[in-house]
Amino acid sequence: MPDKKDSPDTTATTSAAAAPAKAKPARKPKSRPLPPYNVVLLNDDDHTFEYVMEMLKSLFAHPHEMGMQLAQRVHREGRAVVYTTHKEKAELKRDQIHAFGTDQRVACCAGSMSALIEPAQAE
Repeated sequence: MPDKKDSPDTTATTSAAAAPAKAKPARKPKSRPLPPYNVVLLNDDDHTFEYVMEMLKSLFAHPHEMGMQLAQRVHREGRAVVYTTHKEKAELKRDQIHAFGTDQRVACCAGSMSALIEPAQAE
């Protein structure tokens, strides 16, 4: 029988190999806010102020007074930013404007109003 002094000590190496290495905690990627986009309503002569205010209330929940201000801005300036959000929702809202339908108050109205989206300017 071999002497205990001469035999290699395997218990120390076995337990050291079995201990898991400490893993570094995974870093969560920093989430950045999505860049903002404006939904811009464009002026035309085929829709009344009432139509614009109804549409803005229906699609954006803008109160009557804000709808009137935006309708006047569209009329005066040819365009108005009616909503600012991330790109996907801006596209949805633009499409909802395009699908809102004709203004029944205007006989020659051929369809919905026009709108576009554009990146919002950083302030």
